[in-house]
Amino acid sequence: MTAGTKRTRAETGSEIHLSGRSLLLARTVWLVVVALAVGLFVAGIPAEFALLQVPCTTPICATGQLPPTGLRSLRDLGFSPGSFAAYTVVMDIVFATVYGVVAGLIFFRRSDDRMALFISLALLTFGTATFTFTMEALGARHPVWETPVAFLHFLGAASFGLFLYLFPDGRFVPPWVRWVALAWIAWQLAEHFFPNWVSEPNLWQTWTETVVWLGALGTVIYSQVHRYRHTSSAVQKQQIKWVVFGISAAFGGFIGINMVLAASGAEAPTSPGALVAYLIGYTFISYLAVLIVPVTIGIAMLRHHLFDVNLVINRTLVYGTLTASIVGLYVLVVGSLGTLLQTGETLFVPLLAAGLAAALFAPLRTRLQRGVNHLMYGDRDEPYAVLARLGQHLESTLAPDAVLPTVAITVKEALKLPYAAIELERNGTFETVAATGEPVEDPLRLALVYRGETVGILVVGPRIGEEAFTPADRRLLDDLAPQIGVAAHTVRLTDEALRLSADLQRSRERLVTAREEERRRLHRDLHDGLGPMLGSFTLKLDVAGDLLERDPAAALALLRALKAQVQGALNEIRQVVYTLRPSALDDLGLLGAIRETAAQYGARGLSISTEAPEVLPPLPAAVEVAAYRIVQEALTNIVRHAHTREGVVRLKLDEGAGTLRLEISDDGRGLSSGRGRGVGIASMRERAAELGGDCVVESLSAGGTRVRASLPCAKPAGGGDGRRHLDLAPIPEQEE
Repeated sequence: MTAGTKRTRAETGSEIHLSGRSLLLARTVWLVVVALAVGLFVAGIPAEFALLQVPCTTPICATGQLPPTGLRSLRDLGFSPGSFAAYTVVMDIVFATVYGVVAGLIFFRRSDDRMALFISLALLTFGTATFTFTMEALGARHPVWETPVAFLHFLGAASFGLFLYLFPDGRFVPPWVRWVALAWIAWQLAEHFFPNWVSEPNLWQTWTETVVWLGALGTVIYSQVHRYRHTSSAVQKQQIKWVVFGISAAFGGFIGINMVLAASGAEAPTSPGALVAYLIGYTFISYLAVLIVPVTIGIAMLRHHLFDVNLVINRTLVYGTLTASIVGLYVLVVGSLGTLLQTGETLFVPLLAAGLAAALFAPLRTRLQRGVNHLMYGDRDEPYAVLARLGQHLESTLAPDAVLPTVAITVKEALKLPYAAIELERNGTFETVAATGEPVEDPLRLALVYRGETVGILVVGPRIGEEAFTPADRRLLDDLAPQIGVAAHTVRLTDEALRLSADLQRSRERLVTAREEERRRLHRDLHDGLGPMLGSFTLKLDVAGDLLERDPAAALALLRALKAQVQGALNEIRQVVYTLRPSALDDLGLLGAIRETAAQYGARGLSISTEAPEVLPPLPAAVEVAAYRIVQEALTNIVRHAHTREGVVRLKLDEGAGTLRLEISDDGRGLSSGRGRGVGIASMRERAAELGGDCVVESLSAGGTRVRASLPCAKPAGGGDGRRHLDLAPIPEQEE
C-alpha cells in the first residue's frame, strides 16, 4: 500500500477507500479504459451491422453471423438480412447499455471505493467487449483494431473472473486461491492474444483448458462459500447472496438455453424453425438471462438493504423448478405417448399433456413452495409440528439439566437459526443455562413468562444474511415462548429444590459437626479437668482417714481444703452446663431470664423495659436459647455502641404463624456508616437462620437501632418443653 492510500474496512460493509493521488490515478485509469471501450463499441456498430448481412463460411461464427442456409431461411420467413442485422445490433446495444448504466451508477456513487471502481470496470468491459459481437465485428472488418479489441476482450473476461474471487471485500479468501486465479488469467491471456494456439487445440490443450476452467469454477464457488460462512459480516453476506443469486440464475439460464438449442440443432440454424428458435432463444432469452447479473450486482453494491434477497431466491427456486417440471412432464408425455400410440400429427397427445400439466400445476407448486420454505426457513410454516416436536423431546428428556439444552437445540434446528440460548432468572439476574450455535450480534430476546412472572429469556439470532426476523418467524417464536416458559419454570423449581436439598445436607453436616465438636469439648473438659480433680479427692480422703487417729487437726485441715476443691469442681460443672444451656432458662423461664438480664443492665445505669405476655406456652429448647442469646447480644450492643440510657425488649407469640417475634430497640445514635457489622450481629443472624427464621438489624428514621428476629416455635413432639434441669445446689458448709 502506498503512502497516498488510505484504506478503512467497516464492520458492516466492504468499502476500501482510496484518497489523494491513488484516487486520482484510479479514476483516470477508469475513465481512459471506459473511453476506449465505449469508443470501440460505438465504432463497431456499423461494422457489426454490415458484417451480419454477410453469410458465415464456418458452421459456428464468433461474430454472430448466419450461415448461407440461415440467410435463406430468413428470407423464407419474410425477413431481410438487414432486419436480422438491426435486431442483433439492437440487442447488443441494449445489453451493453444496461451493463454500462449499472457500471456508471456504481462509479458515480462510490468512486472512492477501490472495489467499486474495479466492479464497475469489470461490468463495463464485459458488457461492451466480452459478451457482445460488436467489437469482434470491428476487429474482423478492420484488422488494425484487433489488438485493442483483444485487450478489452481479455480485460473484460479477466476482471469479471477476478471480481468473482475478490467480491465483496477485495481479498482472496482463502489466500491460496490467488494461484488458481493467476493460472486462469494466464489462460485467458493466451486465448485472446494467441488465438491460433487455442483455435485448433490438440488433446493436451483440450485437457488443460478443461482443468483450468473446472478449477476456476470450483475455486470460485469454494471461495464464496468459505467467505460467506467464516469471514463475512451481515451486510457482506447479503451482498454475496445477491451476486451469487444473479450469476447462478444467469449461468443456469444461459447454459440451459444453449443446451436446448444445441440439442435441437438451432445453434447453427439451417431451417426456418431452427432460425426462429435461434432468434428467440439465443439472442433474446439468453441475453435477458445474462442481464440479471448487472442488476443484482448493482443492488448488492448500492441498495442491498432495501430488498429481501431471500424472498427473491425463494420465488425463483419455486417457479424455476415448477417450470422445468411442467416442461419436462409435457415433453415426456408427448414423446412417450406419441411413440407408443403412433398418433402422428393428431392433437390428442399434446392436449392430454397440457391438461395433465394444468391439473398438476397447483399441487406441484404447493409442494415445491413447502419444500423450498423448509429448506430456507425450517418448520416456520408448520408451528404445530414444531410444538409437537418440542413436546416429544421434553417427554423423552429425563434428566432435569438436559431439558433447556434440548429446547434450545429444537428451536435452532426447527427454524434453521445460527444461535439459540435460554437465560434463567436467578437471584435477580439472568444467567445463560443453555446455548447452541455461535453467538451473533444484536440477537432477539423474548421474555419467557409463567403466570405473569418472567422466569427466563429466549435468545435467538437471525439466519445468516438476515438482519431481523420476519413476521412469520416472530409469530412462531411467540407461540413457542409460553411453552418454553413452562419448561423454564419447571427447571427453576427443580434447581431450587436441588439447592434446598443441598442446603439441607450442608445443614445436617454442620449439625453433626457441631454436635461432635461439642462432645469432644465436653470429653476434654471432663477428662482433663474434672476427672483428675475427682480422682485426687479419693486420694486426699484416704490420707485424711489415715491422719484422723494420729493427727486429727491435720485431717480436719485437709478436709477443709478438700471442701474448697469440691466447691471449685461444682463451679466448673456449672460452667460446662451453662455453655450447653443457660441455667437461668431452667430456673426462671424465658421471660424471667430476659427480665433478670434487663435488671442486671439496669444496675449499670441502663433502663430496659420489657413488653411481653404474662405467660408463654412451652417453647422448644432451641428457640428459648436462641431468643435469650439474641436479647443478650442486642443489650450488649446497646451498652457498648448506642450511647443511650433507655431500651425496650418486646416479645410476641404469633400462634397462627407458629412464630416467636423479638424486637429490641433503643433511641441512641443508630448504626454508624463507618462501623462495620461485627461478630455479634452475625451471631444473631446465624442463630435465627439455624432455626429457619431471620434477624434484621436496622437504623430507625427517628434515631436509634432496632433488632427484629422471627423464630419458628412449633411444639416438640411428645408435648414436653424439651428442657433439661440439673439441680446443682451448693453444698452447705460444715462447722469445724
